[in-house]
Amino acid sequence: MTRRVIAQGTFDILHPGHVHYLEEAAAMGDELSVIVARSANVDHKEQPICPATQRRDVVGALEAVDEALLGHEEDIFVPIEEIDPDVIALGHDQHHDDDAIRAELDRRGIDCEVRRASARESAADDQLLSTRLIIDRILERRG
Repeated sequence: MTRRVIAQGTFDILHPGHVHYLEEAAAMGDELSVIVARSANVDHKEQPICPATQRRDVVGALEAVDEALLGHEEDIFVPIEEIDPDVIALGHDQHHDDDAIRAELDRRGIDCEVRRASARESAADDQLLSTRLIIDRILERRG
């Protein structure tokens, strides 16, 4: 039986932290689907730089990812219901409330585990593991 894993995020300006998260998520099962947030659904931080379809295509090109899809425009749990995963893998620093996610999954009758991926350790002092830090560096050097 195939163990399905879902990871999700904005994935704006893909960086090694994203790759680490998705590789770790893929290792939690046999098949990894990644839900890429639509720009309209990103309300916890600055709006993405890249369009949603571009972010989806770049994520989908990663070896660890079996399928990349755009999130639902109104209800972020719709793709989760459709995929019916065994595991939802959250990034180590994602803003989500694990207990609130579990409660909503229970309410919808979705039986799956919610796990957090580990943080990626930076191999070098100048390695940028967040989109915000990449943007700050660009503005500092080119702004």
